[in-house]
Amino acid sequence: MKIKAAVQIFAIFCSMILLASATVRAETVSIVGLGDSLMAGYELPPADAFPSKLEQALVDKGYDISVTNAGVSGDTSSGGLARLDWSVPDGTDAVLVELGANDALRGIGPDQTRANIEAMITRLKERGIAVLLVGMLSPPNMGADYAEAFNRIYPELSRQHGVPLYPFFLDGVAAETGLDIGDGMHPNAKGVDVMVARFLPYAEELIAAVREKNGS
Repeated sequence: MKIKAAVQIFAIFCSMILLASATVRAETVSIVGLGDSLMAGYELPPADAFPSKLEQALVDKGYDISVTNAGVSGDTSSGGLARLDWSVPDGTDAVLVELGANDALRGIGPDQTRANIEAMITRLKERGIAVLLVGMLSPPNMGADYAEAFNRIYPELSRQHGVPLYPFFLDGVAAETGLDIGDGMHPNAKGVDVMVARFLPYAEELIAAVREKNGS
């Protein structure tokens, strides 16, 4: 009888541990950074990429958070849409949608870029996943007409679909000396630090919205 009682107590103890573990996991907010080389951390160590540094900045502020790097260098909005489902696994709470820069560099029609990003927003919302749209600006060499059409993609989609917008991912870094890897396009580790500092309030608002939705 003593052995049986001990086994029962042990089983109850294990169940309590599993329940506590499940509760902790449920409280962790899971974010995926879906993007191109700017998200992936082109030519940077993984720890210096934007998702890693954003996660660390949020952890330092006391958040229970996971930020997964789903950036692919060279990716266009079409590529992001094609890999959306497997890049954003079930259980994801929110996605940072950062795509379109390579579309502009390649001169892809803004209508196509808009359609791809809109499809991503729609599909994620259908899955119950929150979206923070990360904006980009057209390179000046593409001309005024292209820039006008491209630059309005992000604010218009933000309004139409009711998702928050970070207006320009490279805010504070673009054209700033000493903040890129030397190609004038991709941030170095210091540049990523600037990006994270400016992005942080938007990330905190996103986390608050996710927690409100989840009732936690």
